[in-house]
Amino acid sequence: MNKALLEEKLAQFPLYTYFYVDPKTLDFSERIRWICQNECPMYGKSWACPPGVGSVAECKAKCLTYTNCLMIGTITEPEEAYSMEAALATRPEHEDLTNGIRELFREQGVEPYILSTEACAHCDRCSYLDGQPCRFPGRMHPCVESHGINVIPTLEANGLEFQYGDNLITWYSMLFFNE
Repeated sequence: MNKALLEEKLAQFPLYTYFYVDPKTLDFSERIRWICQNECPMYGKSWACPPGVGSVAECKAKCLTYTNCLMIGTITEPEEAYSMEAALATRPEHEDLTNGIRELFREQGVEPYILSTEACAHCDRCSYLDGQPCRFPGRMHPCVESHGINVIPTLEANGLEFQYGDNLITWYSMLFFNE
């Protein structure tokens, strides 16, 4: 992987931030998974969400098979303050950027393992509900939290905040890869 070439191309994207993370430094937490299980309406409904992604231990083991991780972040301001619907409407733009950056990796012959913001909405009905394999595994990116990753310590270690204001939304993706 030519990181200099990658970074040259990353400059063309409207990212708030990007930085490299050693996967071994990530904070995997059962507490984050508890939030998915008890507060997210997508729990048990998608291959991109628990338990479809596997246990936290399995997710951690998968992430640790990679030697590097590029974390990217965007900030957006929804049209309506304090509206969850308006906030979630800003997510597709971040996902488009994530997919564009995936293509930069592919140009260099690297297929990243991507965690992003999705509960996955590519299909009208997820095949998980029918006990069938994912129809589009190359397009689906499990959400970061589904893997039990607490991003706050990683952001703090890089001098970043998770929240920048009452009406600003931060989205983060992680692209795991081997060099």
